[in-house]
Amino acid sequence: MNSIPTQQLKHEDENVFFAFRTMEENHLLHANSKPLPHRHDFYTILLVKNACGSHYIDYVEHKMKPELVFFVSPGQVHQVVVNNNNPSGDILMFSDEFLNRNYISNEFITNLGMFSCNVGTPPLEVPSDSFQKLVSISLAIKEAFINDNNFKFDSIAAHLKLFLIECNKFAIKSQDENPQTLQSGRPIINKFRKLLNENFKIWHKVNEYSNEMNISPDYLNNIIKTSIGKTAKEMIFQRIILEAKRLGLYTHLSTKEVAYQLGYDDPSHFSKFFKKETKQSFTEFKAQLETNG
Repeated sequence: MNSIPTQQLKHEDENVFFAFRTMEENHLLHANSKPLPHRHDFYTILLVKNACGSHYIDYVEHKMKPELVFFVSPGQVHQVVVNNNNPSGDILMFSDEFLNRNYISNEFITNLGMFSCNVGTPPLEVPSDSFQKLVSISLAIKEAFINDNNFKFDSIAAHLKLFLIECNKFAIKSQDENPQTLQSGRPIINKFRKLLNENFKIWHKVNEYSNEMNISPDYLNNIIKTSIGKTAKEMIFQRIILEAKRLGLYTHLSTKEVAYQLGYDDPSHFSKFFKKETKQSFTEFKAQLETNG
């Protein structure tokens, strides 16, 4: 395997902007095949009612158990391994286009903080009474999805917002985040994160992002550092390292090939960068994966 496959959002082999599926249906669909790591080009919410196994997100294992909610962002690599034969739960999948068409702003999704893309972000644990409320909202989404009417997607979008708002009550906010500065600097942070995800393979310097945003590198660094406790440079480096580890874990690419994919013309420069940031060489990282795997 030389690349991580990206799945598009489909329902009955048709490209769609929203889809609903149960964990039972998904388990039967893949009953005769081994689940493989993959990316989505859409958002995924996994509402676990009853399941035993593991959900790997960006090479971090999260044990599955009842009353958990997982959030997977576009581009994140994940793999669901179910150990029991009768898992139950709901899977909500939606694209940016669905959000745009139904007037749900990207800022709303970002401000909730649940689709954070942070490595090791745990699933949401929800108390039983509130979890049942989520199950009820999800059921309303399912009913709207399978019944065609003029306001089908309006209903789905309204219930999806209610679902996310309910989840937000139990989201753990980062201790590094300062609410006041985060609110004032949020538009800049959102734009930087968007540019970062689109350009991290070719833009490795802070000034490349600040120039695109028409602000100074110092101002960009100050806003991000004050808001979330990290500099823009640290976020750029973390994103590159994350992608390198994804490629190391889920492909058989050589160090040189990974370096080229991440925009390094000189593989030795990438190797030095990786070792400085992780305290081990990329070869050692790969060897560790093989030993543990």
